[in-house]
Amino acid sequence: MTFADLGLSDELLRAIEDSGYTVPTPIQASAIPSILMMRDMIGVAQTGTGKTASFVLPMIDILAQGRSRARMPRSLILEPTRELAAQVAENFEKYGKYHKLSMALLIGGVSMTDQMAALEKGVDVLIATPGRLMDLFGRGKIMLNGCSLLVIDEADRMLDMGFIPDIEEICTKLPKQRQTLLFSATMPAPIKRLADKFLDNPKMVEVARPATANVNIKQWVVPVSAAKKKDRLRELLAAEDVKTAIIFCNRKTTVRELNKSLQRDRYRSSEIHGDMEQSQRIAELDRFKAGDVNILVASDVAARGLDIKGVSHVFNFDAPWHPDDYVHRIGRTGRAGATGVAYTFVTPDDAENIANIEKLTGQKIDRVAGTSSPATADDDADAAPRETGRRSARKPAAKAAPKADPKVEADVAVERPARTPRPPREAAVPKPARPARAPAPVQSDDGPDDGGWNGPLPDFLRATIS
Repeated sequence: MTFADLGLSDELLRAIEDSGYTVPTPIQASAIPSILMMRDMIGVAQTGTGKTASFVLPMIDILAQGRSRARMPRSLILEPTRELAAQVAENFEKYGKYHKLSMALLIGGVSMTDQMAALEKGVDVLIATPGRLMDLFGRGKIMLNGCSLLVIDEADRMLDMGFIPDIEEICTKLPKQRQTLLFSATMPAPIKRLADKFLDNPKMVEVARPATANVNIKQWVVPVSAAKKKDRLRELLAAEDVKTAIIFCNRKTTVRELNKSLQRDRYRSSEIHGDMEQSQRIAELDRFKAGDVNILVASDVAARGLDIKGVSHVFNFDAPWHPDDYVHRIGRTGRAGATGVAYTFVTPDDAENIANIEKLTGQKIDRVAGTSSPATADDDADAAPRETGRRSARKPAAKAAPKADPKVEADVAVERPARTPRPPREAAVPKPARPARAPAPVQSDDGPDDGGWNGPLPDFLRATIS
């Protein structure tokens, strides 16, 4: 099958050919004809399958007819992160170059003035994150009653980031007679309920079992103690043919510390995480794509949907807390038919996490073995459950202690005088109780880039954290 068999326009076929593509991926072959027939659709596909083009391509042809009006976008694409939104915008520019469609990108971290100016002119395609969209809608700067096509992308990621209530509210602002497309790597119950509520008799397109890992990726588990992680990482970076690598950490602070450590050792590394300004994040991604740096240390803000070609290795410096994140992290390599390698460092505290990952993916991940690997005797103790380690630490201490002579103990007990309790002070004045200190807010990692705020967000903050 070719793209010409899918019913796309000649202008669009030219743009696809210019981009170097000739054969549609399974999700594209299954989804594009149904979308062109204006059907609602649920697309379930793992990352790296060409999902973005499966809705961008038919949308360009659908929107080729008609005119946009001021502050009334004709179509809306919702993305969970700024990076994903920017990537979708790049797809529209690449494939829509022979069409005269207008587009606006509505995300936090960039000038709201420029975004409102674009909306005033009228746009055919509005690509937005939920937070910034809700903010501008609340200000009366945008109307959604002219939107005839809605795309909810990375729905399971929206759920993880707490955006589902915003999406439900956005859906109520749109016309009831519209086409709705929902894409997700997995279909947990809340996403199924969302689809049942807002999609009309959708066609289900599923090209791979949810949460399965790419067969082109060779996966390894590296048992290691927390203290030896950096040393083990350097060993693997030196031993492997690492052309380009992404190293994932669970916390922003770990990302910063690890990147500095690698740079001190003269690795060409950079970092990306949720505390960075949008312009900084884009700049670092561009450096990585251009080859100025070949190692990118990242938090999960970069795990989903980013199409970075030629990544040879993925290192999970921290085992992901959620099994789904594992699939998306390692999906940065082994893309478009290429092969890749993924290493996951597992400490004793990660035993449950890796078990959940193997349960979700339905496969046992091979453990690194060899004389220089952490699977040797020294680190086997590290990889044991914590309770076992504590017991084994106590037993040698008990053996080393000299046995006490019960007769001596008895003599000492007799000769030692009983201690007379000290009488309480009569003039003692009790100190006033110190007020309980309020617990410090727990800093989340990348959520909606909230920087650790746990209370309700004021409008000016909400506008910048989408």
